[in-house]
Amino acid sequence: MTGKGESATQDALTAATVTVAWVIVANKPFYPPTIWWVVGNGVGAAWLSVLSMPFFFAIPFIARRSALAARIALPVIGTIDTVFETKLFGTGSGTELFFAACIMLVALSFRAGEKLWQIGLTGFVFAGFLTTRYLIGDALHVWSAEDLSKLFNLNVFAVACLTAFIALRYSGIRGADHSSGTSPS
Repeated sequence: MTGKGESATQDALTAATVTVAWVIVANKPFYPPTIWWVVGNGVGAAWLSVLSMPFFFAIPFIARRSALAARIALPVIGTIDTVFETKLFGTGSGTELFFAACIMLVALSFRAGEKLWQIGLTGFVFAGFLTTRYLIGDALHVWSAEDLSKLFNLNVFAVACLTAFIALRYSGIRGADHSSGTSPS
């Protein structure tokens, strides 16, 4: 049985996870038109990136059954999505920067007693990065240098927005409710 303080922390962490998942779901459909508007091509490949949307959409429903499973699912789905999008757009597109958001989620989404999940997921995200760097091969869509530069800038902006949102959404959770249920000494 969990204590009242620990339960509140779990709820706050899971609520933050669900909020981030909803923000990703809400933004996914706008990514392809934004690529069309900013870059001017690659929209067909960009629409493939929307294929991951149902997996992010499932996270709030997973949270109803298991808070821990939802908090694990978000960085796992984010990592797989980042590998997929890097294969679509290439390593020069800046999509690998989304691994930073995945690592940030791993760092913020777990309680002290869930340290092994953090360690394992950190390895999973890093393995995803190594996969994109050394194993996936060429991008499915070929970009000109100018278009790749525009796509890179778009993705840098998107990652900055997402990581800032994650920081704001998780702010105060650990300070208000210590993950171990005890006060620091």
